[in-house]
Amino acid sequence: MLTIEDCIALSDLNESEIEAISEHEHIPEIVAAEYGNYLMHSPEGVPMLKRIILDDIAAAERRNDLKHALHLRLVLRRFVRTHRDLRPAAN
Repeated sequence: MLTIEDCIALSDLNESEIEAISEHEHIPEIVAAEYGNYLMHSPEGVPMLKRIILDDIAAAERRNDLKHALHLRLVLRRFVRTHRDLRPAAN
């Protein structure tokens, strides 16, 4: 049987990124890991995941949860560094 840790490892995402998906989609983390795996392996998935994290940051700021917003900014920073295809192509 697979554990949540196994599912996260298979998704090419880390636990914080899975938590961001779970928060955004209002789904359990195990489902978020599966959804994240699907997105990571689809052409439009990485930009969609970036948007999910940005939406979570905005929601945290609207409810004045600045600590969580800062945490999510760090999640986004790591996500962008890890998935370089988010960066615009150099001319």
